[in-house]
Amino acid sequence: VQLQASGGGLVQTGGSLRLSCVASGRAFIFSNNALGWFRQAPGKEREFVAHISWGGGSTYYADAVKGRFTISRDNPKNTVYLQMDSLEPEDTAVYYCAVKTLTGPPGRISEYDYWGQGTLVTVSS
Repeated sequence: VQLQASGGGLVQTGGSLRLSCVASGRAFIFSNNALGWFRQAPGKEREFVAHISWGGGSTYYADAVKGRFTISRDNPKNTVYLQMDSLEPEDTAVYYCAVKTLTGPPGRISEYDYWGQGTLVTVSS
């Protein structure tokens, strides 16, 4: 399974960005899998951001982004999105998408596999 994230960049505080992540793989059925977004700031551990169920009907967010970020998916396009609004300098990080392969809590990083290469988001103050 390959994941290609894009959409990062430099934005001012209060601005918006939309990240995309396209999944591919010979035996990978995108619509059968839940997905997540994580981020890693410089000098910090990778942390959970958002999760979406296989059909898109259920979402879950980290408290730090709740109300500002929205995760969505387009199964025919094998793509998951992260709409980020009201960005803050604390949101500066490399953002990664991943496939949830286990059945435990959606916010637990060990539940995920097949990580993308990441896309850098920088929020200036």
